[in-house]
Amino acid sequence: MTKTPPWLDRANIDFMLDECETWAVVGLSGDPSRTAYSIAALLVERGKKIVPIHPSAPTVLGQQGYASLSEVPFGIDVVDVFRRSEAAGQFADEAVAVGARGVWFQLGVLDEAAFERTTAAGVPMVMDTCPAIEWRRPR
Repeated sequence: MTKTPPWLDRANIDFMLDECETWAVVGLSGDPSRTAYSIAALLVERGKKIVPIHPSAPTVLGQQGYASLSEVPFGIDVVDVFRRSEAAGQFADEAVAVGARGVWFQLGVLDEAAFERTTAAGVPMVMDTCPAIEWRRPR
């Protein structure tokens, strides 16, 4: 039997999906053909508030975007990262710095060092899965 990696801890996944309301989506642009856009739309459909984080700070799905996490003028529950693994770790560090309650790296995004830093700071982190997948799993 294969052991589940610590970044796929069911309690952390459920905490973020069930208890966290404000999701900053790193890499979210106004391009509906991008996965980040469809997942942000799903988050909205599920009652979450999304905050687009993108260098051009677009308004997406009716929500004002910001160029960086540090520019968001209100609390963030989850930082959901749609960036390559090599670039994702800095956003985990920024999430901790702004007081986010959780960090989520999307399917295929893995950075074990970022996971260690983030969880050592007391912030739960999920990697290599997607809310769309997790909401479909029996709980």
